[in-house]
Amino acid sequence: MQLADRGAVSRFGTPLVVAVVAVLVGIGLTVGLNGYFAYLGVSVVVAAIALLGLGVVTGSAGMISLCQLTFGAIGAWVVSALNVAHAPGGFLFWLLLGGLAAGVVGVLIGLPALRLRGINLAVVTLGLAAAADVTLVEIQFPGTTDGVSVDRPSLVADDNAYFLLCVVVLIVCALLVHFLRRGPWGSSWAAVAFSERGTAAAGASVRTAKLSAFAVSATLGGISGGLLTAQVGFAFPTSFAPLQSLALYVLAIMSGAHLIDMAIFGAVLWVAVPELLKRWGVPQDWGYVIFGLLGIQALAGRGNLGTAIRELWRRRSRASAGVQITALDEEPPRLPPGEPVLVVRGLSVTFGQVKALSGVDLAVPKGGVLGVIGPNGAGKSTLVDAISGFLPQAEGTVELAGRALTGNPTQRARSGLRRTFQQDRVPAGLTIEAYVRFAARRRPPAAEVAAALEFFGCPPAATPLDRVDVGARRLIEVVGHLMAKPQVLLLDEPAAGLPHEEHIAFGERLRQVPARFGVSLLIIEHDLDLVRSVCDTLTVLDFGEVLASGPQAEVLADPAVLKAYLGETEML
Repeated sequence: MQLADRGAVSRFGTPLVVAVVAVLVGIGLTVGLNGYFAYLGVSVVVAAIALLGLGVVTGSAGMISLCQLTFGAIGAWVVSALNVAHAPGGFLFWLLLGGLAAGVVGVLIGLPALRLRGINLAVVTLGLAAAADVTLVEIQFPGTTDGVSVDRPSLVADDNAYFLLCVVVLIVCALLVHFLRRGPWGSSWAAVAFSERGTAAAGASVRTAKLSAFAVSATLGGISGGLLTAQVGFAFPTSFAPLQSLALYVLAIMSGAHLIDMAIFGAVLWVAVPELLKRWGVPQDWGYVIFGLLGIQALAGRGNLGTAIRELWRRRSRASAGVQITALDEEPPRLPPGEPVLVVRGLSVTFGQVKALSGVDLAVPKGGVLGVIGPNGAGKSTLVDAISGFLPQAEGTVELAGRALTGNPTQRARSGLRRTFQQDRVPAGLTIEAYVRFAARRRPPAAEVAAALEFFGCPPAATPLDRVDVGARRLIEVVGHLMAKPQVLLLDEPAAGLPHEEHIAFGERLRQVPARFGVSLLIIEHDLDLVRSVCDTLTVLDFGEVLASGPQAEVLADPAVLKAYLGETEML
């Protein structure tokens, strides 16, 4: 069997085997299970599907949603309405339509998330839940006042069989979430949760990432609501109250619902804690207090209960993987610089009364490496932000291969202009391979990824990024963008976080980038040793203006440049 085939078995075979085992377990649980425990089992499954959805929008995409059960109410409403209307298709078809209807509403609710974050988004989603609750209390669900119950399919009419059906639906939902997280959407959710700027710089749409997370979360919420309706025959507003949504969110944080097994674990707690309190003669509302205290612990940064149990079970090594860059045995090749591929003319940026950039001109030759240096506060990072589209107020022109770039960062990245950042923008929730493919916006062959990682001294592709130190993540970011095969890559202090002894070896690799990867470079860097070893030409900025520009030796010998750096110890 070829390696590619083995990878396919690993990606698809294991989840399917787990699904088959889960079905068999579900069948086993139904044998001899009395009606009440079957009812509780359905409640666990319904909660697990809702928590899976919250795990997507909150755990994976990093947004606050306090209206998950409102999406459940939409699914319940659609199922109830279609049942009253005797619509064709039957319960399972109605269940799917309810989920899709909730997904559409989820996209609409997700629109504020494009501009709102944190507590502001929480207020909007909680406000929606409150408004929906008031509306449902007034109008009730279809069939409730008339006594028209939702009938289950004849094959699953009894509680045990219906529990098994719910288990199958849960497995399908879990597989959906699993494969979505392993694909481009899942990588974009992890990226946007960690850094929206990093997501845009990789050519991914922040808008699509957020809306898709809300859509998937809402769809799962709608399915859970539809299952709940058939469980009891009717839908009641109290089942979808705002307090319930708030408690479910806290439970998702506390249990670590971004992990599928932990979503199921959280669902067990959701049902078991109130049930135990009832058996002990304690008011069930105390369950909210218990969930709240555990949620506070998780939000305070002490970790969530579910993840702690999972880590204890697996006992995985947490050793940090770092960089191992060795010196090259021979002189790295250089391409002779060609015509300019990136041309910047008259670039100016003003913040209030402060002129950050003033009429900056520069050109990156095809197959060449241009270095931009300057004292602290000279405007170097502002220059990169303006070129890459993060400062829409910038004046001037930026041309890539003769075409003017006027779009946002995502559009410019897709046009062939990529950039890295001084700060870490690599999401820890992915493996190295998943991040590289996300940044590349394609699926490069495993051998190509492995060769690029080895070239830069990075850990193996299968390594989780949460085990990789900051210096190695900076290099992995470079590899990911190079795999996208852009025309120009802007590197904002790429050696930051690397040990000093690694700088020169890293510079040797950068010198080979144009010849090896066909990508021209613009490098901002404080380390002059790295600049001297890599850059063919230099542009010096001082107070937002070009102080000198040209071949490296001439620029570094310019008296004006030496004067500008007087007292800048890092440039000595």
